[in-house]
Amino acid sequence: MQRIPEPEELMNDSTQAKAYAGADLSEANQLFVELLERLAMAAVQASSLQGHLLDLGCGPADIPLMLVRRHPQLTIDAVDGAPAMLELARQKLAAHPEDEPRIRLLCEHLPCPGLAAHGYDLVASNSLLHHLADPDVLWQTVSSCARPGADILVMDLARPDSATAVDALVEHYADGAPPVLRRDFRNSLFASYTPTEVEDQLQRAGLSQLAVTQVSDRHLAIAGKLPS
Repeated sequence: MQRIPEPEELMNDSTQAKAYAGADLSEANQLFVELLERLAMAAVQASSLQGHLLDLGCGPADIPLMLVRRHPQLTIDAVDGAPAMLELARQKLAAHPEDEPRIRLLCEHLPCPGLAAHGYDLVASNSLLHHLADPDVLWQTVSSCARPGADILVMDLARPDSATAVDALVEHYADGAPPVLRRDFRNSLFASYTPTEVEDQLQRAGLSQLAVTQVSDRHLAIAGKLPS
């Protein structure tokens, strides 16, 4: 099935952003956090994540909040290009003042040239890749912002084989959801990439050491460690 790009790259409509922030994405978020922990902690046999993490496309900051609560030695720069989404993230952080100092919210557009010199220990992104008109800009950002030896995890939707398969996933996972969420989920499935397409992106970016795997019936993960 041919990819159909999303109508807009940023989720900056306030109604759309609120609907997304109110959706129950706990299953996907939990999967992402567990994949990140498995990747970064297994290699060094650590009991928790440490260092400075860059989260690209943080949305309402659900994942940064999960991570800092589970890992007290982790700090996060959480980046999103949509001011409406970042405003929701600020509201969530304000409700958790004990966690707020370790999460810095940044309104940036990829490739985030101002962050390139930070040398992040981990670079992560969940559900951003399919939004991008040019997917190469994400991998450019990963390459420029991560330090040598950094752990990388990008999780995103995987494009189904047919429109029928798209409709089945929408019915299964967005049954009863507001119309705006059903529409956006459907658009996102059509706009997502296949594993082969992502492997081609990594080859172009010089990141072929990252592995692409299907991790659920609708998600793929791109994960690995950069050369030291």
